[in-house]
Amino acid sequence: MGDSAYSFSLTTFSRTGKLLQIEYALNAVANGRTALGIAAVDGVVIATDKKFASALVEGEDVSKVEAITDSSGFVYAGVGPDYRVLVRKARKSAQAYFREYRETKPVAQLVKSTASVMQEYTQSGGVRPFGVSLLVAGIDGDGVPRLFQVDP
Repeated sequence: MGDSAYSFSLTTFSRTGKLLQIEYALNAVANGRTALGIAAVDGVVIATDKKFASALVEGEDVSKVEAITDSSGFVYAGVGPDYRVLVRKARKSAQAYFREYRETKPVAQLVKSTASVMQEYTQSGGVRPFGVSLLVAGIDGDGVPRLFQVDP
């Protein structure tokens, strides 16, 4: 019996001790385009390669770097639709924070809330782990640039 018999559930370990759904998510990230982040003393730079497997895809319609707040943004490697779900959830979370406190959500809290969403999908039944790795960049209210990586 192969490993496919163990891949139907998020919490079923294979004979080798791996959670195959997590392995599939990490493979999706590995097969994605490279994303790069550089944190300097006075700012953060995030960049990515934007090549498409098909000539039928219009490049203007696909955005791999997204602003979440005025001072933070995401770039990804992995599955595009998963990325769009996380961007939408992060923007909603940042907006809710702004409505409550009347200030921009700190980058570290943005990372924690996004990582919590990813972890929830990893442990919940009926959904699969996100096949995306994020670089979260931003500048907090104190002017310090921040760069974080969030993996499945």
